[in-house]
Amino acid sequence: MRPLERIRILDLTRLLPGAYATRLLADLGAEVIKIEDPQGGDSMRYLAVDARLKPSASTAPANVYFEQLNRGKQSVRLDLRSPDAAAVLDALAQRADVIVDSFRPSTARRLGIDAEVLRSRHPRLICVSINGFGQTGSDADRAAHDINYEALAGLLRPPQLPGALIGDIGAAMQAAIGILAALVERERSGQGAIVDISIYGAARAWAMFPTTLDLASACYTLYETADGEWLALGALEQKFWTRFCDRIGRPDLVPLQHAQGDEGARVLREVRDVMKARTRDEWLALFANDDVCLTRVNPPADVEPPSGDGRRAPALGADTDRILEEAGISDGRRAALRAAGVI
Repeated sequence: MRPLERIRILDLTRLLPGAYATRLLADLGAEVIKIEDPQGGDSMRYLAVDARLKPSASTAPANVYFEQLNRGKQSVRLDLRSPDAAAVLDALAQRADVIVDSFRPSTARRLGIDAEVLRSRHPRLICVSINGFGQTGSDADRAAHDINYEALAGLLRPPQLPGALIGDIGAAMQAAIGILAALVERERSGQGAIVDISIYGAARAWAMFPTTLDLASACYTLYETADGEWLALGALEQKFWTRFCDRIGRPDLVPLQHAQGDEGARVLREVRDVMKARTRDEWLALFANDDVCLTRVNPPADVEPPSGDGRRAPALGADTDRILEEAGISDGRRAALRAAGVI
């Protein structure tokens, strides 16, 4: 038995942060039900991605990231903008432990899904909001995405674009931790909780950590090889750098591991020249028995995503009838809601 079995989560979010937060919890056994707009669902289903990473045309859904972030979940169609949706969501919340949204605060209030409203009817419910800038303040309803949060948090170095969406990912992890803590607290108090996660705040948390650019030097960088491939060297500790220099025939560089300025540039240039003298595989074979923190650089297309438990992401609305029936919504009522475009 997995630790979160019998925990039910309603996921009203879109795109990455909420999807990853609930995916982490689904991997721990939670039942996650995606609540999606009948008109297309989560836009992550169709978001353009690098063509090299797209699955084949016969694979559904169309976006490999959606598949990875939403595997093992269920999907219910529900138009939260409809006045008729409130009673449906209320029936679902009655049977849920956690509800997660990613709306701006004013949008959540307009839809009647803000924490104050939901917990007034369901006091044991844990209400989670993953938003840009928090619930209050002049920026609370400001539109932004990860690149904006990273920019405001001082994480970008123009003109270089950021790599991983660390604001989104950090917010997802903070949300998952917050949910776990709230579940523990509910065991003690019997009461639900409000978990508020700011993506900007999550991005700012990364500012306390060094980046690869901060550490960049001859002992911590990428090296091109004779065949145009790349190797990553992470020889931060002196023992690794010493072994590396000895193996490439440059023991004279050992005391210059952290050289700065012109001397540091010279060391980097000379090691680059050495590394271009052999192919990637020749270098890997040479270092096969040496502990120096040297690895190949794998292109994204060569890396298999985590396999999980074999479950797939749901088709849009695949579980609507079953889950609404379990919530006490009759066949006739579902037919009327479907005819009105609510589900």
